[in-house]
Amino acid sequence: MLYHWFELGHAAVKPARLAAGSARMMLNHPMNPMANTAVGRGASAACEVFERTTRRYTKPEFGITDIEVDGASVCVREDVVWEHPFCEMIRFTKDLPDKQTTTQPRVLLLSPMSGHFATLLRGTVEAFLPDHEVYITDWRDARQVPVAYGQFDLDDYVDVVRAMLSALGGDVHVVAVCQPSVPAMAAVALMEEAGHPHAPNSLTMMGGPIDTRINPTEVNRLAEDKGTEWFANNVISRVPWPHLGFGRTVYPGFLQLTGFMTMNLDRHVKAHKDLFQHLVEGDGDSAEKHIDFYDEYLAVMDLTSEFYLQTIENVFVEHHLPKGKMMHRGVPVRPAAIKNVPVMTVEGEKDDITGTGQCSAALDLCSGLPSSKKVHFEAPHVGHYGIFNGSRFRQTILPKLCKFIARHEPPARVQKSRIILEDIDSGGLPAGALKCAQQMRRDTQRTLAALEAGKVPDFMNVPDSGAPVQRPRKKSAAKPGRRSRR
Repeated sequence: MLYHWFELGHAAVKPARLAAGSARMMLNHPMNPMANTAVGRGASAACEVFERTTRRYTKPEFGITDIEVDGASVCVREDVVWEHPFCEMIRFTKDLPDKQTTTQPRVLLLSPMSGHFATLLRGTVEAFLPDHEVYITDWRDARQVPVAYGQFDLDDYVDVVRAMLSALGGDVHVVAVCQPSVPAMAAVALMEEAGHPHAPNSLTMMGGPIDTRINPTEVNRLAEDKGTEWFANNVISRVPWPHLGFGRTVYPGFLQLTGFMTMNLDRHVKAHKDLFQHLVEGDGDSAEKHIDFYDEYLAVMDLTSEFYLQTIENVFVEHHLPKGKMMHRGVPVRPAAIKNVPVMTVEGEKDDITGTGQCSAALDLCSGLPSSKKVHFEAPHVGHYGIFNGSRFRQTILPKLCKFIARHEPPARVQKSRIILEDIDSGGLPAGALKCAQQMRRDTQRTLAALEAGKVPDFMNVPDSGAPVQRPRKKSAAKPGRRSRR
């Protein structure tokens, strides 16, 4: 019934929200004599804050239409290259010659299935894009998946990761952000033990809850204190009509958002108070920053109940993976079986969701992996979200990731780079492509030098089992009056 009360509340407040939106438009109209008065600006700001706090936020767009590569603007489009009823794998395709993109390392970003959409990693994608071929898992909102498609649990998640790696031929570097670290490690361990030919080139886990017994946070303690049964009885609900997933049992996204916000309630209240003040003062830049952040933060998705409860039980209550008790469809998951795939862990010093040491515990579990293939980095003064986004991520963490990825690129890609250089030098390109060829040659030479030396090139340095598909992703109409994201 909780979900139904939530929907009823949205329906009840909708007339007031529409009225507030109309009043704001009237108060802001240039022909309105009150538009530039203190009273008019205050009333308009109040209407906008009310409208935004009562709005239902839909899934945002990635909105990455172009990036800068060596000072030149390059167009980017989203292609769905693999899909499953609960997930799509998106490739960010750059408008570059095929020969140039095939020399770049391929990165698969496993986005968290923990309440927010994959667009939360927009900044991560943008950071990797200039010098990597980037793919990302885009999880679907469980309330929009019809019951006819069946259930989706932690075992299915592991299967999806393995299927994606197979679709990519294993020639990819996996970067798991937070929650996916456990299923990603399980998938790689199972593939290694089975001698699967499509195990990834490397595995990076960022802020993942591998062993939550180490430095437990408030989130970890809550899960242990309450237990799985409490969550099953108190937070699981059925999707109401008229959503496509009507009747499916889920962990509602609005409950996850409530949990996130109550952890720092004072900060969120102050942020909305500041928004009101910025709107009154006409400080558009500050107001835009707030709007951009909360458009993303307040957009949440539902999780299937079976996935949520199995994750609570296995990861946060019983600690199956670090205890050696994790099973996947009756098969033991043995991290010690990882003997060839290099592993890197990244943690934030000030992470209040995944405590320090929880993610790096993965390196100890990989007892069969040589120490030369293990890397750990703890980012100073960085919180949970700073591990994968923001200026500190770009300045301190991204260079470490790029070096790790470049060091473990397969030799075949080095040979491919040599062949491309030969084609360019021999003039084996279409007429009129001289400028593009010259840029290709510069980029390829630097990539080749990095791969052969096991280092990252200078331009990357910052001082210290579904069927594959290929189709452009549909875009929703842009919001009127808002600038596009880049």
